[in-house]
Amino acid sequence: MKKLVAGILAHVDAGKTTLSEGLLYLGGRTRKLGRVDRKDAFLDNYGLERARGITIFSKQAVLDIGDVQVTLLDTPGHVDFSTEMERTLQVLDYAILVISGADGIQGHTRTLWNLLDIYRVPVFIFVNKMDQPGTDRDKLMDEIKRDLGHGCVDFGQSRGPDFMEQVAMCDEVLLSEYIETGRIDDEHIRESIRDRRLFPCYFGAALRLEGVEALMQGLAGYTIIPSWPDKFGARVFKISRDEQGNRLSHLKITGGVLRVRDVAGNGTWEEKVTQIRIYSGPKFETVNEAEAGTICAVTGLSQTRPGEGLGADEGIITPVLEPVLSYRIMLPEDADPREILPKLRQLEDEDPALRITWDEQLREIHAKIMGEVQTEILQSVIKDRFGIDVSFDAGRIIYKETITNTVEGVGHFEPLCHYAEVHLLMEPGEPGSGLQFAVDCSDEVLAPNWKNLVLSHLKEKEHKGVLTGSPITDMKITLVSGRADLRHTAGGDFREATYRAVRQG
Repeated sequence: MKKLVAGILAHVDAGKTTLSEGLLYLGGRTRKLGRVDRKDAFLDNYGLERARGITIFSKQAVLDIGDVQVTLLDTPGHVDFSTEMERTLQVLDYAILVISGADGIQGHTRTLWNLLDIYRVPVFIFVNKMDQPGTDRDKLMDEIKRDLGHGCVDFGQSRGPDFMEQVAMCDEVLLSEYIETGRIDDEHIRESIRDRRLFPCYFGAALRLEGVEALMQGLAGYTIIPSWPDKFGARVFKISRDEQGNRLSHLKITGGVLRVRDVAGNGTWEEKVTQIRIYSGPKFETVNEAEAGTICAVTGLSQTRPGEGLGADEGIITPVLEPVLSYRIMLPEDADPREILPKLRQLEDEDPALRITWDEQLREIHAKIMGEVQTEILQSVIKDRFGIDVSFDAGRIIYKETITNTVEGVGHFEPLCHYAEVHLLMEPGEPGSGLQFAVDCSDEVLAPNWKNLVLSHLKEKEHKGVLTGSPITDMKITLVSGRADLRHTAGGDFREATYRAVRQG
């Protein structure tokens, strides 16, 4: 059966989960239409989600639309959980962006639109809550075109000349075809959608199931099933734990087939897959193999990280969204931080953006947080999972440092019987570009294994600046030279030399 992965994204309270419920109901996956306000939504199955009426963790459900098996990924809409949402973008074939007809395009809607552009995900737009007083379809369509682009076209209108003209104006190839033949082939429309030149828009009210079936028909008729290589590859996008505490690696198979007891790895480690699960809501079925295009969760892999590629898959870009606040996690007076820290590391394993740190001098635990709502959720999770009552301080804004001019940093490490030297060229980058790493050093100067080691040390930690001690960003760091000694150099020597080169620069 043909497989497609579609994610649902929205500004909070746009009706994203309600649309998911409608798709699952009309797709025959659920017998009853769940509702957020009744706390019985199929995908919001975590207690805190039902209590608050918001999606906190990304979930998946499987439904059939025609001859296509669609894996639906419902993502958090609240900005405090947007890092969870971003992690799912790397495995989507298509996205459904939900916009509230009552509120129009909101701040987080634009953030989502920009992220979808960065990750090159084709988008279907569903304008929800059109049953509310004051909603105006034409005005909303004008707003969407103005804010999101003229490639957005109302696919709910009749397929007449006006519709064809709007579609043709989105792409030069389509325009030429329309001028020459007076029509546009559906296959070419599908290709324009896949290539992000055309964005179909649908209008409706998910709570009443209005417009939902038209969206489903659009997904069935205007999507192209990706082709995958024969060689095994997979992309990890989430880590979680089941009720028994088993570590689950959620991944998408991006090539070949993964079977139970296969050995998988990223080139530096390999482990055996012990179970493959296909989740739909809170329940799952175990399978012996998962073919390309499948979203599954596997057990047996203890070293996977979100965003990591397995097998032939090379992984994905560094996440765009980062926490903007730092909080101190305050423990009960009788608690030993060193006993609790490994437990908090489990949460960091599932959400790498937390970046749990231990300040040895102050004997404090700190975490990076997106916002206040996330601290409340973390309190509940820590209490439920570990039985520990924690609190958070008032928090502080996370600042970052960069450079304004090109500099060279030299790190030299030479205690007794050890030696390593690293030269780094550090150049200012564009605002928002983050850290970029490169090598401009011949093998005659420094052996390939040492160069790879220096790059890994540059990427493995958060480097601090010298002005305020804040993390550095927006610069390109290039390894331009280095030296090793055949007798005295060990791997750890280059770690020290690399760190020193960054600090000295």
